[in-house]
Amino acid sequence: EGVFCPLSSVRTSLPAPMFSRNTISVFSILKKCIGQELSKITMPIVFNEPLSFLQRITEYMEHTYLINRACSLSDSTERMQAVAAFAVSAVASQWERTGKPFNPLLGETYELIREEQGFRLVSEQVSHHPPVSAFHAESLVGDFVFHGSIYPKLKFWGKSVEAEPKGTITLELLKHNETYTWTNPTCCVHNIILGKLWIEQYGTVEILNHSTGDKCVLNFKPCGMFGKELHTVEGYIQDKSKKKLCVIYGKWTECMWSVDPQVYESQKNDCYLVFQEEVDRAVNDDADDMPDVQETVSVVPGSTLLWRIDPRPAHSSTMYNFTNFAMSLNELEPGMEGILAPTDCRFRPDIKAMENGNMDEASQEKERLEEKQRAARKERAKSNQEWSTRWFQSGTNPYTGSQDWIYSGGYFNRNYRNLPDIY
Repeated sequence: EGVFCPLSSVRTSLPAPMFSRNTISVFSILKKCIGQELSKITMPIVFNEPLSFLQRITEYMEHTYLINRACSLSDSTERMQAVAAFAVSAVASQWERTGKPFNPLLGETYELIREEQGFRLVSEQVSHHPPVSAFHAESLVGDFVFHGSIYPKLKFWGKSVEAEPKGTITLELLKHNETYTWTNPTCCVHNIILGKLWIEQYGTVEILNHSTGDKCVLNFKPCGMFGKELHTVEGYIQDKSKKKLCVIYGKWTECMWSVDPQVYESQKNDCYLVFQEEVDRAVNDDADDMPDVQETVSVVPGSTLLWRIDPRPAHSSTMYNFTNFAMSLNELEPGMEGILAPTDCRFRPDIKAMENGNMDEASQEKERLEEKQRAARKERAKSNQEWSTRWFQSGTNPYTGSQDWIYSGGYFNRNYRNLPDIY
C-alpha cells in the first residue's frame, strides 16, 4: 500500500484536451430512443467523458473533510448539518459535466486510497442488467464507513435526458454510533439535440439519522420559469417530534448555509417579493436555454457557512469540465500496476485511449469490450453458470430494510487470483 502518492503529486490535467462534439448528428441517434431506457442503447463514444461510472461515484469523496468534520462534532444537530453539506457536495461535481461516464463492465472494480483525506474506497460493478454499482469507503483511522449501491435509471424525453440515481447511501459515524441514510436527487441534462447542454438537479433528498430520529429534508428545486430557482437547494433539519431545528439553504453548485428557522422566515418575508406569474410555454423544438442567473445566494444575516465549492482548474472547460479531483482518478501512478486488481478501471483500454485523445481507437476498444462481455455472458448461459460477485454480496440494508449490496471485505488483502478477464 506504500505506493499511493500524496495528493500534491497527483496529476492536475488530462493527457489530452477533449475534441469538439459539434460535428455529430445527435438526433439521428436519439430519435430511435424516445421514452426508452437508455441502458439498452449503445451510444457513440463522443457523448462520453473518459471515466467509468465507478470513478464518477468515487467523486462523492471529494469533500471527505465534511464527514471528518461530522465525526469531530459533539452536537447531533451540527453533525446533521455537516452530513447534509456532504450530501449536497457529493453531487456538486456534476455541475456542467455533460459527458456520460462509461458503463462499467460486469466485474469491473475501482479503488482509491487518499491518505491526506483519510479514506480508502473500493467499488465493483455487481450487475449488468440492470446496471448496479456498489461502493464501500472507510476511514483510515476507523471513524466512519460510507457505502451504497447506485442503479442509474436513464430516460430520454426528446430534448433532455433524465438520470434518476436509484439506491440508498449509508453513512455510519462509528464513534457516535450514528447511521444516516439518503438517496440522491434526479439529474437532468438539457438540450441533447440543440443548443448548449446544461444540467439541473431536482427532487427531495431526505437524510435520516436512524439513531436520534432527526431528519434533514433538502428540496433541490427545478429551475422554474425565469430561472430564479436554478441550482437552488432549500430545506430544514427537524427532530423526531417534527420541531424545526434549523434551515439549510444555498446552491448545489456553490455553497450551503444554515440559520435559525425564525430568523430565516422573518428575513424571507422582508426581502423577497413574491411574484406569481405562470407562463404557458408551448413545448417547441427550440433549445431550452439555460437561464442567465448571475445572482448568487443571498445570505441571511446570522447564517453559518457549511460548505463552499472549490474553484475548478482554469483548463477545466477543455477537459470535460473535470474538477481537480476528477482529473486524478484515472491516473496510473508509478508502481500501481503491480498492486491494483486487474479489473480496475485504470486498465480499461477504451477510457485510456479517449483520455489520450485517440477517439477512433477508443471507439474500437469500447466495441471490443462490449462484444467480449456479450460472448462471456453467452458462454455462462450455455453452461448454466450464474455470475458471482467478488467483493460485495446482495443483502438487506439493516437500517432501511431495502435490498442493498454489502461489502464482504478482503479487497485490500490484495489476493486477486481468479478474477474475471474483462479487458
